[in-house]
Amino acid sequence: MKGVAQRGNQLAFGTFGIKSLESTWMTSRQIEAARIAATRYMKREGKLWIRIFPDKPITKKPAEVRMGKGKGSPEYWAAVVKPGRVLFEIDGVPADVAKEALRLAAQKLPVTCKFIVRRDHQE
Repeated sequence: MKGVAQRGNQLAFGTFGIKSLESTWMTSRQIEAARIAATRYMKREGKLWIRIFPDKPITKKPAEVRMGKGKGSPEYWAAVVKPGRVLFEIDGVPADVAKEALRLAAQKLPVTCKFIVRRDHQE
C-alpha cells in the first residue's frame, strides 16, 4: 500500500483522536478490541467514533487442498489503513481521560499511533 491517506486524515467529529503512522490491514477483531478497551476506561462517558470500517474480505483456502478449484471462502474482514488515517475519535471527556483511553486502544492495534487534538481546542 503506497502513499499516505488522502481522506479521513483530519478530526471530523471529536476533540481527541488517534492517527495511524503505518500502513496495514486491520481486522474487525482488532478494531473491536480497541473499541472495548477505550469505552471501558471512559466508563461509558463521552462519545467514541470509529473512523474505519472493515470492508475488504480476506479469503483463504483450507490446508492441504490442491491448486485450482476456485477462490477460497472469506476468512475475515479487514480495513485498509494508510499512514495519516484517523482511526478513533473521542469527545465529552477530559483530556487526560481521553489520552489514556486512546493509549489503551492503540495498544490493541497492529500499528503505531499518534494522539491528536483538535486545533481549536482550549485546555
